[in-house]
Amino acid sequence: MFTFLALGFVLVVLAIALAVIGVHALLLGHMPGRWLQQRVRQPRFWGAGAILVLISWNLHSPSLLVVGAGLIAIGHAAKPPR
Repeated sequence: MFTFLALGFVLVVLAIALAVIGVHALLLGHMPGRWLQQRVRQPRFWGAGAILVLISWNLHSPSLLVVGAGLIAIGHAAKPPR
């Protein structure tokens, strides 16, 4: 019983952190922290994908989950426009 409660708490904390970082990236156009700034090339795509992943978790929608994961991958791989 305690294990499930602890796991649920960890999942909620991770979801809140993902939402905060996603909104930060989407609105401001850059990632917080040096580690994320070095790995994410397109922060707005990454932020939109992170928010879609959270929405899909709430709506139980696998299609939104796939689109969100794709946007996160594009945020990591796509080169920024010059």
